[in-house]
Amino acid sequence: MKVEKSPSSLLPDDLDDREKIVEYLNACMDQEDDDRVLAAILEVARAQGVTKVAHAAGLGRANLYKSLTPGAKPRYETIQKLLHAIGVKFVAVSE
Repeated sequence: MKVEKSPSSLLPDDLDDREKIVEYLNACMDQEDDDRVLAAILEVARAQGVTKVAHAAGLGRANLYKSLTPGAKPRYETIQKLLHAIGVKFVAVSE
């Protein structure tokens, strides 16, 4: 999956499908652009319902948006909670 800068241009058809979410997030992480990854997590959260994801992560909506805005430097713990809330996790693999 080729990833462009615009978050809306790279959304798979259905971000409720775990496999597509994983493929989408992996493609964004391959770009090695922190803001791109944050935008991708936000797009998935929007597709699943920001309020629902924020609640599942133990965050308020405003904190979710603040953590995922361009230039934000969220704590690793926050990202882990958000990924868990959307049903995925980071996994290390060899290159």
